[in-house]
Amino acid sequence: MAIAFETSPKHLASELILTFHGLGEPPAPIPACEREFWVPLDWFEAIIDAAPDDRVSITFDDGNLSDLEQALPALLQRGMTARFFPLVGRIGAEGYLSAADISTLSAAGMRIGSHGLHHRNWCALKDHELHEELTVSRHTLAGILDTEITEAACPFGSYNRRVLKALQAAGYRRAFNSDGDTGPPGSWLCSRTTVNREQPLEHWVGLASTGTRAGARSNPVLLGKRLVRRLR
Repeated sequence: MAIAFETSPKHLASELILTFHGLGEPPAPIPACEREFWVPLDWFEAIIDAAPDDRVSITFDDGNLSDLEQALPALLQRGMTARFFPLVGRIGAEGYLSAADISTLSAAGMRIGSHGLHHRNWCALKDHELHEELTVSRHTLAGILDTEITEAACPFGSYNRRVLKALQAAGYRRAFNSDGDTGPPGSWLCSRTTVNREQPLEHWVGLASTGTRAGARSNPVLLGKRLVRRLR
């Protein structure tokens, strides 16, 4: 099966995709390795308020309950939408979205995609494990929402040629990574930038406000790294 690589024509506008995980104070069930990616609600609000137009997109990974309790009200207040990629294996667990919560997000106009089952590195899985991660999660979400699930976000942003081929074979039409930089809207493989507390709020506000203009020319180093990942 051929892999569809994105192209970046000079006339095509670029899109900055910012990825969030939890908002506010992470509850006890959240694993320690994931807590560092949680940011305060006021950070999220300041960042999305700085985004100048629809060329800055917002995504959420993992399916934390704060997606519903904090992110959704902030988005609706501003007339904005976002993509949410819950972990199907955590649906209904303490601190995470329930099936009803995911339906609420979808009914509010948010787009729902798969983040797999158990937050495992897809590159490290055997073929049958990867197939399960991609197909069971997709079918479960489709059953909850009674609609086709066509987008997936790679856990840890990890992918290679085998993973991309498996995603396409499983029926996904868009895949989201965590490579950073910007890319053309509507690409098959979408580069995202993960927001965390390693950088100050001013950094993220500045990126949100100028990222689409700054991304008119992609970082050649990041482009090279993405090419290596897709070919290996």
